[in-house]
Amino acid sequence: MTSKPAGNTCEVCAGELEERRVLARFRYGRETIYIENVPAWVCKRCGEQYYDAPVYKRMEEIARHREQIRRSISFPLAEFDLVPTP
Repeated sequence: MTSKPAGNTCEVCAGELEERRVLARFRYGRETIYIENVPAWVCKRCGEQYYDAPVYKRMEEIARHREQIRRSISFPLAEFDLVPTP
């Protein structure tokens, strides 16, 4: 997660950025939380996401108060070295 670069160009691939609402993965300490409907700048070419400083600060605040989060999701988690190759 990085802040929006100057201009409207992706720092990874030089693609054009567009404003979207995203499901953001946010690491805080040793934990990861997901936050819905986060305003972000997303590269049209590679999908890299950028956040304005006030948005990032709000995500930090949400993470600091994660005990108030009422919904959770579950998903399969594989270990890279343990997944069989075809």
